[in-house]
Amino acid sequence: MKHYFAIFCLILLSSCSNTSNLDVSNLNGYWEIEEVIKADGTSHVYSINETIDYMVITDSLTGYRQKMKTDADNTYTPVTTKEHINIITENDSLKIHYHTPFSDWKETILELNNDRLKVVNTHQNVYIYKRYIPLNL
Repeated sequence: MKHYFAIFCLILLSSCSNTSNLDVSNLNGYWEIEEVIKADGTSHVYSINETIDYMVITDSLTGYRQKMKTDADNTYTPVTTKEHINIITENDSLKIHYHTPFSDWKETILELNNDRLKVVNTHQNVYIYKRYIPLNL
């Protein structure tokens, strides 16, 4: 089963190699994790999130991501330091390159539009995000 999933990911990656139709400015804003599909095929769906990701990308394809906590009155509080990011093209794929004082890693963008972000990391785990919509209490 693990081998079939790896082959599926490779086919998916090769079919998503056209980076010219991706608008990187769609990364800007608040994102909420919706689901993680692990390399072994298991999945975890997130129905409630304690934190969301805030991403800022400039015209120079640099920026940052920061984990934020939301309160009932829709205020945002940072819970981590900023992870610096660069958007790069590598092997005909658009990648997000993250850098912190402790680590560097890359994720390949599989899908990106105003409402959805789907990336895969080097361990073949697929992360699916949806645009965060503030609560109206």
